[in-house]
Amino acid sequence: MSRLSLPPLSLYVHIPWCVKKCPYCDFNSHTANHQLPEEEYLQALIQDLELELPYVQGRKLSSIFFGGGTPSLFSAETIGRIIQAAQRRIGFENSTFEDEIEISLEANPGTFEQEKFSGYRSVGVNRLSIGIQSFNNNQLESLGRIHSSEQAIKAIETAKNAGFENINLDLMHGLPGQDIADAMADLQQAIDLNPNHISWYQLTIESNTVFYNKPPKLPKDIILEFIQENGLQLLADNGYQQYEVSAYCKEGNQSDHNMNYWEFGDYLGIGAGAHGKVTLVDEQRIIRTAKTRKPEDYLARENSYTASSHTISKEELPLEFMMNAMRLNNGVPKQFFSERTGCTIETIQLALDKLQKIGLMEQENNDLIPTEKGHKFLNNLLEVFNE
Repeated sequence: MSRLSLPPLSLYVHIPWCVKKCPYCDFNSHTANHQLPEEEYLQALIQDLELELPYVQGRKLSSIFFGGGTPSLFSAETIGRIIQAAQRRIGFENSTFEDEIEISLEANPGTFEQEKFSGYRSVGVNRLSIGIQSFNNNQLESLGRIHSSEQAIKAIETAKNAGFENINLDLMHGLPGQDIADAMADLQQAIDLNPNHISWYQLTIESNTVFYNKPPKLPKDIILEFIQENGLQLLADNGYQQYEVSAYCKEGNQSDHNMNYWEFGDYLGIGAGAHGKVTLVDEQRIIRTAKTRKPEDYLARENSYTASSHTISKEELPLEFMMNAMRLNNGVPKQFFSERTGCTIETIQLALDKLQKIGLMEQENNDLIPTEKGHKFLNNLLEVFNE
């Protein structure tokens, strides 16, 4: 075994409420009542953060991500107080405004949320991830979305006017009844709005969702394949580089927070249902944590918000690492494997040689890189580390 090193540290904050639960959503989200317990939840988040401090181990935060649910249901003041709590208790890697860390917030494009964009920017949020999903009103209705195409387009303009230069648009394809032309029209509209980052991914039917119990009619596989091929070309032609399975950006605009996930960095998770991953160098082990899921149960906690915590076994670590790292088009430095798992590269050398032989991976310049074929058949690549 090699000795574990401390990787970069991020913070994930989960806001579990939304106006309406979408039929495809399997995230830990709950329909909001008329009055959210915003102040009560804020105090719980701060206490949750304080209980996580032993995991910090002298590091500063490299990024913060507010996910949900719909974090933009909370006021800018509350979001700002959470950011301040993190800065005071942990600190940020870069302390000047000109060189600030990435602080992302997921937002819906509805008018109610748009009115808050300027406030979010003023309290330190510098990246918005806007959940568009489609620009087709019929598709939005079938997905259970509560905004219109017009509101979605307006949201981007509002975000830019509020001072946001770093904007991600979430867009899905393979929607019920969608053909190639519809999917390309959606993607072209997103490109025309000129965000610096687009998350473009296929709708999948997950368990514990309305769509799972009442499946919609989705496009045939041959249509999905054409959508994927044409979409990749359209994005590339317009300067959006694919750097991860479903992430595309203009040069130099990768998400710092997401990159830390894929490079097997550490992240604290606070909030109802939040997950975390932490390296304990003194104990030479890596743990995954999960917080109590139901908001009412989370708010009832006092001394611990953790529902589960387990150590990733040495046998599981190679697959865990590769499941993240191989999502990246350019892979990761080979040294990350030993530094961030505590396993020597010899542990997986036979698997690497096999994958290189069958054309799914490359080992160049001390990097571990999936080939184009390996990226396309990622599950097959990962199966080799599970043998």
